Formats: sequence, structure tokens, C-alpha cells
Amino acid sequence: MKPMDRYELELKKNRENRIVTVLDAAEVLFAKKGIEKTTMQEIADAANLGVATIFRLFPKKEQIAVGIATRRLEKFLELFQNIHSMEITSIEKIEALMDHFLEEFAEGNDFKMIEDFEIYSMLLSEPIEDTEQYKVIYREISHIYAEIIKTAMKDGSIRTDIDIEQSLITLINAFVTFAKKLSIQKNIGFIQLDVAPEKQLILLKKVILDYLMSGMK
Repeated sequence: MKPMDRYELELKKNRENRIVTVLDAAEVLFAKKGIEKTTMQEIADAANLGVATIFRLFPKKEQIAVGIATRRLEKFLELFQNIHSMEITSIEKIEALMDHFLEEFAEGNDFKMIEDFEIYSMLLSEPIEDTEQYKVIYREISHIYAEIIKTAMKDGSIRTDIDIEQSLITLINAFVTFAKKLSIQKNIGFIQLDVAPEKQLILLKKVILDYLMSGMK
């Protein structure tokens, strides 16, 4: 490798490492303070970088939020890919998806981070830039779920007296949306929930599965 090529490669690696460092630091701050209340100076301090460096990498804080949300969404894409590749029935894939969402809800902040990002995006006066990768991943997740739905319409594991496509889209969207809402409530200290969030999601999962398999032997 030529010296100039090696130098450019090192510069690229250093930049990529700094981007990861910034995203990691900002993710912690966003979880604690929220996206809107976190400043670029606070992110720079947490990342042990100069604020000028932060602005060179991410001219706007919104771009950092996009980067973090995209990383979180990539985890969901990997989940959908793995479950879609399993040699199981479509109803078992739907159950596996909900089980994983339950695990993520109990152990991580994926739902909260994505919900925070979506709410933050809606409150901005102008559209966020550099969201193409986020949109690409979102579309890929939708495509994989569409393939699961196609299988469900053929393998007989879901009742056939309903509109399978409409039902699966609606029910999973309802499950994820409810999980996002509970994730936010769980992180608000003064809200006292009558039923534990995890129990609510487990009950909703049972309702969905019972509906999809109602009348089947």
C-alpha cells in the first residue's frame, strides 16, 4: 500500500472511530436528558472531543439523533431477518417477534430511543437531514414482514376467516406502538401504573395470538 493510501485509510478509520465515540456518548446523554435538552457541548465533553470536532462530524444535533436511531433500527432489522430465516410456521414467527420485543422492553432502551427520535422529529420546524439510511432500513423491515405475511397466507397456521395481511400489519403495529408508549411511561418516575408494563405486554401478546388462532385446532 502506498504511503498516501495508508494515510487516507488511517484518516478514514479515525473519523469512523470518532463518529462511533460521539454516537455512544450522545446516546447516553439522550437517554438521561432527552434529545432536545442535550447540548453539543455536553456531547463533546462526554466524548472527550472538542466541540468544533463534533460540529465537523455532525453539523447539526439532529444528525446525531438520526445516527443513533438508525443504529437502534438496525437491531430490529437483524431481528426480522433472523426470524424470517427460521424454519418455523408464520404464527411462530409472529410470536417470536413479540417475545423479542418483550425482551428488548425489559432489558434495553430501543423502544424509548426510537420513540424519542420520532417525537423529536415531529416537533422540529424543518425536516431532519440525512435520514435516507434510516428510511432504507425501515423499508427493509417492512419488506421482510411482508414476506412473513405472504407465508402466513399459505401455511395455514393462522385462521383464514380474517384478512390476514390487514390483521398482521394492524396487530404488530399496535403491539409495537403500545410497547413504545409503555417504555416512555416506565421511565417517568411519578407515573404509577396499575399493572406492570411487562404484564400488560404479555397480556396483549396472548390476546393477539388467541385472535389469530381462534377456532383452530
